[in-house]
Amino acid sequence: MASFSNLESEGYFESLQVKVGANNIFLRRYGKGPAILMVHGFPRTSLMWQRLASKFALDHTVICPDIRGYGRSGVPDSTADHSPYSKRVIASELVSVMEKLGFSQFILIGHDRGGHVSYRMALDHPQKVIQLAIFDVIPVMEAWHRADARFFQTYWPWVLLSQQNPLPESYLLGAPRAVFENGAGHGGFGSNILEQYVRNFQDPARVHGICEEYRAAATLDIEHDLADKAAKRQIQCPTLHLWAEGGPLDTFYVKDGGSLGIWREWAPHVRGQAVRGGHFFPEENAGETATILRKFLDDSYTEAGLSCSGA
Repeated sequence: MASFSNLESEGYFESLQVKVGANNIFLRRYGKGPAILMVHGFPRTSLMWQRLASKFALDHTVICPDIRGYGRSGVPDSTADHSPYSKRVIASELVSVMEKLGFSQFILIGHDRGGHVSYRMALDHPQKVIQLAIFDVIPVMEAWHRADARFFQTYWPWVLLSQQNPLPESYLLGAPRAVFENGAGHGGFGSNILEQYVRNFQDPARVHGICEEYRAAATLDIEHDLADKAAKRQIQCPTLHLWAEGGPLDTFYVKDGGSLGIWREWAPHVRGQAVRGGHFFPEENAGETATILRKFLDDSYTEAGLSCSGA
């Protein structure tokens, strides 16, 4: 059953549950027109996109799902190899969601863990992704292979949440609000949004699913990236990489040409720049993010000899 909401005056959206196989994916759908799929990361849900989605809703259909394990989507059982929470499986599930909604192709935007899901989707389903935007992450394999003391101190969820059950699950369930009281959780949202985010970390099943995705990132996702590297498989669609000005991706990888230099090894048609705001700049600084994103969409459509109304 669909429902309509207006949350913090950020625009109307339709709430939907889409069944894919044995799982259900909850999503928020804004606007009408060519499709944009926005994929959230940790520790957010689809709510993080409300400000950015509303800026594109006049001329696009913006689809913002809760990925499996988060928000109001289903929490499939995992396996010993964590494969149900690999980026490959999550990406394939979201492709099926878009097909069920009637979109055979779409623009794809991902932040944080959603950025990892998004580049995996562009590699595994290149015919589906017209344009790709990845916010404040580098590929999983590249991050792990460059990990040092700064990485471990900054990206503590990668290390903590990939540990064996029940250690990380116990920490998250024991102090669910702590996730939002440090750099990994800070962002621009009101108290009622915070309460909805925190619910993820009060549900043992969801907490386990979230940890399983991090375990997959430390194992299967690396294997999938290595296989792509060996095969010289690259993202061929126009790609935008944005990162937080003054943040880790702005300072950690100077000798590699920054995070943009790393992405150039994966996406030959990538461009990018820093954006004011912290890690959650799409939430904190939606205006500037939207302006940069629209210019990217305009430019890449023009270069391809196409037109994209209002984008």
